[in-house]
Amino acid sequence: MIPTHYVVMLAAALFIIGALGVLIRRNTLIVFMSIELMLNAANLALVAFAQARQDVSGQVLVFFVMVVAAAEVAVGLALLVAIFQSRKTTDIDEVRSLKG
Repeated sequence: MIPTHYVVMLAAALFIIGALGVLIRRNTLIVFMSIELMLNAANLALVAFAQARQDVSGQVLVFFVMVVAAAEVAVGLALLVAIFQSRKTTDIDEVRSLKG
């Protein structure tokens, strides 16, 4: 069995990579993927802590978070497609302006 602190360190590294992706990248799709990476890193840490305590409720909570994340992905991708069709770009700086 893998020690909990290794899994937590991996989750922290994934979260940091996701946060850097959100802060550095200008493409909305990459930013969206980075946010999902951060959410999955939090899920990984939650599963690690639940496994360390031998508690199933943490794993069930992660399952429900993944269901909500799937709905978030569907809505987020629909918004990205709509923005791309109207603006013809995925650059955050171009989309940020409120011009019609």
